[in-house]
Amino acid sequence: MNEKSKIYIFIDEEAVPLAEMYAPVTFELDTRKLVDGPHQLRIVSKDPTGKEGLRVIPFEVRNGPAIEVTGIKENAIVDDLVPIMIHAYGKGDSKTFLIEGSETPQSIPWWIWILIIGFVGWGMYYTFMYLFLG
Repeated sequence: MNEKSKIYIFIDEEAVPLAEMYAPVTFELDTRKLVDGPHQLRIVSKDPTGKEGLRVIPFEVRNGPAIEVTGIKENAIVDDLVPIMIHAYGKGDSKTFLIEGSETPQSIPWWIWILIIGFVGWGMYYTFMYLFLG
């Protein structure tokens, strides 16, 4: 007779296991039933002789809409008026993808402006050199 280890799967500090199965195990963890935030998957294995093994896997659930904040960072020191932009967007249905509202709008970085000004200045210089000094 082939004796197998029994596996108990727990979420966080629950006393009642989410599942009891014999090894090997394949299952899907439905995170839609968990609140957003840190959790841990606790796996207890008991072999046929009664010895136990434990493995704890921490993970974070983020099913709710993602929140993006621009204009202030964590632990920032601020004064006067602080313009802040907050954008929240969900993943939606995994079978369809909606472009509108799925990206966080941001201003153009300063280095892009420098490149544009440098390129336009370079173009004007060579146009002037070609037309007038030719």
